[in-house]
Amino acid sequence: MSGVNMLEKVIDSNNFTVGGGVASALAGAMGAGMISMVAKLSTKKDYGLTVGRYNEIAKETDQLAKDLLMGSQQDEKAFCKIKDAYALPKSTEEEKKRRSAAIQDGGVSAATVPKDNGFMCKRVYQLGMFLKDKSNPNAASDLAEAIMLAEAGVKGCILNIEANLSLIKEQEKKSQFQKCIDELRNF
Repeated sequence: MSGVNMLEKVIDSNNFTVGGGVASALAGAMGAGMISMVAKLSTKKDYGLTVGRYNEIAKETDQLAKDLLMGSQQDEKAFCKIKDAYALPKSTEEEKKRRSAAIQDGGVSAATVPKDNGFMCKRVYQLGMFLKDKSNPNAASDLAEAIMLAEAGVKGCILNIEANLSLIKEQEKKSQFQKCIDELRNF
């Protein structure tokens, strides 16, 4: 599925399978693409880094953009896993146990995907901040917007991790996710 299709899903108010997690990953992907562009636009003059370093940043952010686009798709799948778990029958004790386990598993998936996307968005943010005052000044507004998109991606991913913690009953897993949230908040 292409980024355009994911974007169409996010802006379709009748689509209930995508939400903040998808939007956060897409924000990070857009930020990464723009940071790559700024790095490439900075190779013609001496703005403080070597051409090789700008190319490394461009290559890394291009990959992050692709990975975050894939992460947006994974976020939708993780949500559908929860939705499907809640639709399982719960008439017998065995069905209730199976349903409860599926909800727990779905919650872990739905917290893991935004966690992973959050760390990628954080890396995009860090690379953008690194380029600040070391890149083509004609693209300064693009860089500033890319940094804001990456920051929004991180914050949105944190919100999505937190939203799914109530589905997770294992305290150790919850604690691991909380530690990740704390790391993500530390820009």
